[in-house]
Amino acid sequence: MPKTTSGAVAPAAAKFLRRGKVKEVYEVSPTELEFRFSDDISVFEKHIPSEIPHKGETLARTASHWFGLCERLGVPHHFLRLSGPTAMRVRRVQVVPQPKTLGAYPKNYLVPLELIVRYYLAGSMWDRVKAGKVGAEELGFAKGKTLEYGQPLPTPHFEVTTKLEPVDRLLTMKEALELSRLDAQQMDGIRETILHVDAAMQKEIGPRGLLHVDGKKEFAVDSEGVLMVVDTFGTADEDRFWDKDAYDRGRHVDFSKEFVRQHYRQSGYYDRLISARAAHAAEPPIPPLPPLLVDEVSRLYTTVYQRLTGEAFRPTDRARSAPS
Repeated sequence: MPKTTSGAVAPAAAKFLRRGKVKEVYEVSPTELEFRFSDDISVFEKHIPSEIPHKGETLARTASHWFGLCERLGVPHHFLRLSGPTAMRVRRVQVVPQPKTLGAYPKNYLVPLELIVRYYLAGSMWDRVKAGKVGAEELGFAKGKTLEYGQPLPTPHFEVTTKLEPVDRLLTMKEALELSRLDAQQMDGIRETILHVDAAMQKEIGPRGLLHVDGKKEFAVDSEGVLMVVDTFGTADEDRFWDKDAYDRGRHVDFSKEFVRQHYRQSGYYDRLISARAAHAAEPPIPPLPPLLVDEVSRLYTTVYQRLTGEAFRPTDRARSAPS
């Protein structure tokens, strides 16, 4: 290991491990990772060839804010600290697509699931309702009730998708338990944790005029077998927020990445993509965002940060603030 000019042993350089949709993951030590958030953006599992100024910094700082909430609530999590304007340090766990390879009672691993809770009828759930794939009863409504976009669900709707596959797919609870190697009691604990955290989030953002519509969270099992919240949550990428005043007037003003999704829906790209996937054909490349829309999306991310955290967004001088 190299030494500094004072003779002390210098820390080893972070080792690149992998790149996700919007962040790179580096190994800092056997027990610690660093997430470095880019200004990239993705929708429908497709990486858009456009960069959104300040997006990475808003994600890192928003994630830090919500992990602070977990700390206050006593909810276990993997967050350690921010290590730069677009970087954060986290506790490391094993990432394996099939946890059953780790033995009968695996520990210290990423649960390969995304856990989604919906409070209003929107997003992909609305797509499934329109397509006749989900009925009113499945969402807790009376049989035969006419459903409308944006209406509150009678009870929070919990669903599970895959995490480490090229395209996320919905799972039955039986499939989710088998894939993750969790038992029913652990899954119930995850559900309770999400509802507890989400209730605290809504209590905080409500006075700032926001409604938490839906969101996803990820979990890991630590070395002691305790479930903990990992990755990031509560940002404009993972969650959907609406302006409450507009909602009360019958409008749905998104403060989330849904704004970008709608651009590709309206342009016809989404329909072409879904058709190609259904036919197992080559997927059409996603076009870049128009320059004016890039500026608008950048303002969206900084605005969401400010309304979620209650803090003004002032960009950090990255040239003087490299990850530590």
